[in-house]
Amino acid sequence: MICLLAGCADQQPSRQITPDLPQAVEIEQFTPTPAATQPASAANTFLASPQEIPSMVTQTPPVTPTLLAASAPVPTLSPVGWQDLPVIPEIDPSMVDIYRLGLVLGNNPRAFSKIGDCGSTPAWFLGDFDQNPKYYDLGEYTYLEPVIQEFQGSYERTSLAAKAGFNAASVFSLIWSNREQCQPDETPLACEYRIQRPSFAFIMLGSNDVWHQDSFEPQMRQIIEYSLQHGVIPILSTKADNLEKDGSINFAIARLAQEYRVPLINYWRAVQSLPDQGLQDDAVHITWGPNRFNDPKVMKAGWPVRNLTSLQALDAAWRAVTDIN
Repeated sequence: MICLLAGCADQQPSRQITPDLPQAVEIEQFTPTPAATQPASAANTFLASPQEIPSMVTQTPPVTPTLLAASAPVPTLSPVGWQDLPVIPEIDPSMVDIYRLGLVLGNNPRAFSKIGDCGSTPAWFLGDFDQNPKYYDLGEYTYLEPVIQEFQGSYERTSLAAKAGFNAASVFSLIWSNREQCQPDETPLACEYRIQRPSFAFIMLGSNDVWHQDSFEPQMRQIIEYSLQHGVIPILSTKADNLEKDGSINFAIARLAQEYRVPLINYWRAVQSLPDQGLQDDAVHITWGPNRFNDPKVMKAGWPVRNLTSLQALDAAWRAVTDIN
């Protein structure tokens, strides 16, 4: 954990502005089909406007989140089957009920949270998208501009449940709670959800769990269930590294995502074609690059790919649960 923590502290990224950029290139692993040409499905058929959602809540009571895992047969996933899962998830219809529950509970439909280690802090993860557009270039992904505008304020915000060295157990440990903002008996996760009131949460954990793998899955299960019970849609992600040597942590993450039918970004798959699979020399930390999605050289680094795929997943989830086309 000391090694991972130090790596984040020593290599803080600096924002760069590059006025002249190369032409856009297609990235096959996660280039989406434009929304207008996608086939109709539960995840991309949009029938209502955002203004209609509150009235829909009163008409259709939300399901009980704790019953989601047992409501239908769980797909079988082999120990290596997770590697073939898509980078950008198709959103299960059950997430609409979770979103509506969150609205009833008072969640902010225009807010998300980040739950994780140093890689979930805004200097690395998504922070540029609360900045002047000069700090990022969407290139061919201009369809992401609406989701960037919709969630302004969440991108650069520092989460109370994201800190260097965090593992899955840390978010439930009172010792890591912010004493200035959290209540005396409030865990980092509970504190973050109470203050931010998110409708979505990126859950990016696993690298620091390699030393306590036996507790990783139970803790992740608790994070997922706590999120669902509070009307927060958890967006899970596989990790780029393989510190455990057998991919078992990614397997556990993917298996839980399928069990609870929550979105999963298969980030591991997205970086397989990158130099060193998007990892630094320590084979743990992700290589950094500015968020300029139309620069083929930049898109050989792990961080712009992570930020792009995360925006795509948030966009897919947001559109699916709010019926925005």
